[in-house]
Amino acid sequence: MAPGFRALPLPLAQLSLAAVLKCGQSFRWSIHPLALSPTPLDPSTPTHEYRLCLRDRVVCLRQTPDTLYWKHVLPGAAADAAAEKEKEVETLAWLRDYFQLDVDLLDLYNDWSVRDPVFARLRERFEGIRMLRQDPWENLVSFICSSNNNIARITKMVKGLCMHFSEPLITLPLPVPSSVQGPPTPGPSLPEVSPQTETFYPFPPPSRLASPDATAAMRSLGFGYRADYIQKTARMLHEAHESTASNSSHTREPAELWLETLRTLPTDAARTELLQFMGVGRKVADCVLLMSLDKREVIPVDTHVHQIAIKHYGAKGSLAAKQALSPKMYDEIAARLVGVWGEYAGWAHSVLFTADLKSFASYGLATPSPTPMRIARTKSAVIVDEQADVLPTPPLPPTAETVKKRKRMQSTVSSKVAEEMVVDTAVATLDGGVSLADRVKRRRRTVSAMTRGLG
Repeated sequence: MAPGFRALPLPLAQLSLAAVLKCGQSFRWSIHPLALSPTPLDPSTPTHEYRLCLRDRVVCLRQTPDTLYWKHVLPGAAADAAAEKEKEVETLAWLRDYFQLDVDLLDLYNDWSVRDPVFARLRERFEGIRMLRQDPWENLVSFICSSNNNIARITKMVKGLCMHFSEPLITLPLPVPSSVQGPPTPGPSLPEVSPQTETFYPFPPPSRLASPDATAAMRSLGFGYRADYIQKTARMLHEAHESTASNSSHTREPAELWLETLRTLPTDAARTELLQFMGVGRKVADCVLLMSLDKREVIPVDTHVHQIAIKHYGAKGSLAAKQALSPKMYDEIAARLVGVWGEYAGWAHSVLFTADLKSFASYGLATPSPTPMRIARTKSAVIVDEQADVLPTPPLPPTAETVKKRKRMQSTVSSKVAEEMVVDTAVATLDGGVSLADRVKRRRRTVSAMTRGLG
């Protein structure tokens, strides 16, 4: 393991970073491959590093089947041993809180499997999917961005927001991928080059987005109509809970602290508070309730979840066409699914939701093929294209029809090759008096004709 990382024993069944950080819960994690080959020879070797910028540090994670490796990087000069130890305690506490590691996911999976045969069939492939406990302010803004959007574009928007409205915290070199081919063979040394780097920006507080000028800036970043929603929501929070902007990006503003107090309210009361903000409807409010405000039973319902409910759980509707959801339909679907999964229904829903995403169609299958990520190779690093929001996709197994078709094609090709050999023999026998040049020309015409026949 790379220097500086601490080990936290944690099996994949309790947390799968590859699934949890790519299924549309959070949008600021940067993900870097650690090996040029997508299938390392040693399965106990981490394949990726995951990084997230907090207010005062960058958290870096790696994972093997039985261990979560973690470290933090602080800006500025190295702290003394006592201060560094205190920071490590803070980071570990943040990890336990963010990933809600006090919740035994295996117990939940066992309970859902007893309750729901549909879940029982999926649990082995989609292990380790748990809900994050995110910062409510960042979570609120991210899901205002989610309206009529996809994961890759939301990620681009949220990262652009940080770069434009926050000061850079720290710049780090990217982890350089290593080959699994073994050590390099002796030879002339290559010229040294500077490593590629990544600059990290914290998420901006409400005061930074409350200014009227922020709307135009966000529109220039591609936010469209969502820019007005975010600016007005930030202004509402800023004006209601403080009079001056925070002078420190490391200190949470009163508006952010107020959002955290919604965790103590009953679900309906917390939802009512969220629905007052611009760009926040029932689904966005429920995403925030589930992903940052501890309302674990809440199920955000959209047309995607509606289709799952129709297909597997007897909800009314048609699979042929997506329907607009009325408030009554929304409540009925949510109540039906809570009845299936119980107290942690929102967590269970996230597993079914992830399993139904196209980018996860082959996730967890036994024979993965190279990860279909667009990779830009430079002299010094390999950078994963952030727009390629896909996971390892194994080749599809051949169907019976595919095998039959392949055999028919092989039989046809073999027959035509045999015919060509017979024709060549006949030409050689009948044209004994013809010149060698004419025989060669005739044979070429024959082969050309047979090639067109094969095509």
